[in-house]
Amino acid sequence: MLNIPEIIARELGIKPYQVNEVISLFNEGATVPFIARYRKERTGGLDEEQIRKIDERMGYLTVLEDRKQTILKTIDEQGKLTPELADKINNCLRLNELEDLYLPYKPKRKTRATVAKAKGLEPLALFILENPKFDGDFDQKLAEFVNPELGVNNTQEALQGAKDILAEMINDNAEVRKAVREVLENEATVVSEKVKEKVSAKKKKEDKEYSEIEEEDIKFSSGVKSKDRNDVYEIYFDFKCEITKIKPYQVLAINRGEKEEVLKVSFSFQKDYILGIIRNTFLPYNKSVFMDILESTIEDAFTRLLYPSIEREVRNMLTEKAELHAIEIFAANLKQLLLQPPIAGKIIMGIDPGYVSGCKIAVIDETGKYLYGNTIYPHPPKNKVEDAEDKIVEAVKLFKVDIIAIGNGTASRETEQLVADIIKKYKLKCHYIIVSEAGASVYSASELAKKEFPDLEAAQRGNISIARRLLDPLAELVKIDPKSIGVGLYQHDVDQKLLAQKLDNVVESCVNYVGVDVNTASPSLLNYVSGLNKRLAQKIVEFRDEHGPFSDRNALKKVPGFTEKVFEQAAGFLKILNGKNVLDNTFIHPESYEATIKLLDKFKLKPEEIKEKGAILELAVKQKGLAKIAAEIGVGEPTLHDILQNLAKPGRDPREDLPKPILRSDVLKMEDLQEGMQLKGTVRNIVDFGAFVDIGVKQDGLIHISQMGNKFVKNPLDVLSVGDIVDVAVMSIDLKRGRIGLKLITDN
Repeated sequence: MLNIPEIIARELGIKPYQVNEVISLFNEGATVPFIARYRKERTGGLDEEQIRKIDERMGYLTVLEDRKQTILKTIDEQGKLTPELADKINNCLRLNELEDLYLPYKPKRKTRATVAKAKGLEPLALFILENPKFDGDFDQKLAEFVNPELGVNNTQEALQGAKDILAEMINDNAEVRKAVREVLENEATVVSEKVKEKVSAKKKKEDKEYSEIEEEDIKFSSGVKSKDRNDVYEIYFDFKCEITKIKPYQVLAINRGEKEEVLKVSFSFQKDYILGIIRNTFLPYNKSVFMDILESTIEDAFTRLLYPSIEREVRNMLTEKAELHAIEIFAANLKQLLLQPPIAGKIIMGIDPGYVSGCKIAVIDETGKYLYGNTIYPHPPKNKVEDAEDKIVEAVKLFKVDIIAIGNGTASRETEQLVADIIKKYKLKCHYIIVSEAGASVYSASELAKKEFPDLEAAQRGNISIARRLLDPLAELVKIDPKSIGVGLYQHDVDQKLLAQKLDNVVESCVNYVGVDVNTASPSLLNYVSGLNKRLAQKIVEFRDEHGPFSDRNALKKVPGFTEKVFEQAAGFLKILNGKNVLDNTFIHPESYEATIKLLDKFKLKPEEIKEKGAILELAVKQKGLAKIAAEIGVGEPTLHDILQNLAKPGRDPREDLPKPILRSDVLKMEDLQEGMQLKGTVRNIVDFGAFVDIGVKQDGLIHISQMGNKFVKNPLDVLSVGDIVDVAVMSIDLKRGRIGLKLITDN
């Protein structure tokens, strides 16, 4: 049996006791956010990422161990389990290598080798393999195995059957498979080329459907048509890349091209070199009188059995790595998007742009309450510009709108131009901002949206979401399936179950990082709080609606189903503003309240004074010694440190430290840009090869990874995050193709 905690500790560079503590906490029903924030003494201060990695590896290695036991039992029942084989199986750390060890003993469907064995030819195969110095009459030996009753009619059939058995033995050899796999994984070249023009009826139908999928709005969007798939994959029509250097997005691109029957993908490698490796691995000798037979058998085994199997494995490995990378990119972008600072205390107008269906308008107050809605038609085909102006100006003045949030979808930039012109023409005291509308349509048609706005049509709910996601991005975006928030690359091509799990982890992490006002939070937001689920989240809201706001955290225990364990896991993340206890508006856990009061008493402070004097407490504690004070009040140093941080800024929203979004009142055109011009922009999306930045013109500009500084950048996420406000210089402008090249302006 593997020592799983030791293996994980070695892989992550931590101590085995830390892994054991995390596993114990999971077994006790603790969540990742709770362990990371409130059990630092037990885990040695592990962060969320390390804790999640322990969980992931624990799951993989547990599955591996379970599979080992099944395989050991199966081989043992066959009477073929040797001590040496058992050791190899028990020490195996990869599932594919484990399956290689099992392959010779795995029940097989009908193959050429099983047919040959049924004809009694296995002794002949073993004779060829085990007698390299045979000097007798081989034809006579072959004749011994001719048996028409078993289907062996002549010596040629006997020899072919023996070769088929040997080929399967080569294919089933774990060392051979490992050696071939390693060569392909490290030395092959990935090749993609255009599929020859032979279009199937199925593809003709798909292409017809592909060309017909154009929404009405698209017809009016500057006459731009969807790219032909050949244009999309053109760079992969004659593509070669060493397997160790191929980029994740390239793997996903050629996979998609292959699936759409546009590309043909293969590996290029030195076949003779691999055949030599198989020969040296499989054969215990260098010379044999049967070498010609063995050489042809090795080539047959590789071409017919080994290569197709290992190629699939290596392609799957490449795809798995690329998908994991794409998911990590999506998750990192989603995290930054969810943690965008809220624009609080503002009246916001949300506009969901469109052509044929018009632009939907909604106004919300400082709390997100819906005040007003309308529809305008300033764009083709109706072109009711004056009417649109009148309605926007009237609403801005009537409700004293501070900011206009414009969705970034179809007709976004035309609507931006309209709003900028209106602000300038009527000298309005408001600004505008472009907001991601990804997922707004999903939300507007959801049951949650229907429940929130039962009297509104689905089309009118999306613009409310656009306005609210500026007021508080996290509170609004949690209502939408994370997969519908488009901040990734090839997200539809990756493992959807794994993607959903990873994105849910991100949302859970963000919600618990920021904390939740339990008296205003929606069920969607509460659902992601540590220890809660949909049922409990709904019960909290129902209890709040029936009995009024919660006055303190202890009142949560009155909610049906809110057990002591749930309270332990959730209470620290559920904040109560202006409640009975000022500590309830901090991340200090109720289990530490007694220690906190002891701390305050020690320095002659009352809880109600922490807003004014909490900031100086940390300095006073450090002067007396953190370890000394921690011991006196009965907590560990990490917990004391966290208590001091929360007392310094009670009720602080951690998003406040992030840069605020750029608000604009005028708009640029691509024609206004000049090379060398310096602008301020907002990072909208990050992909493997760079970052897309909104600089206030119709088309987002691209900062290529090579333009992100004066030193080599391996991953754009090491430099930028979604939502970052950055200074850029215009490097190139391609008006015809609508492309803008940017360079990141840095201090170094």
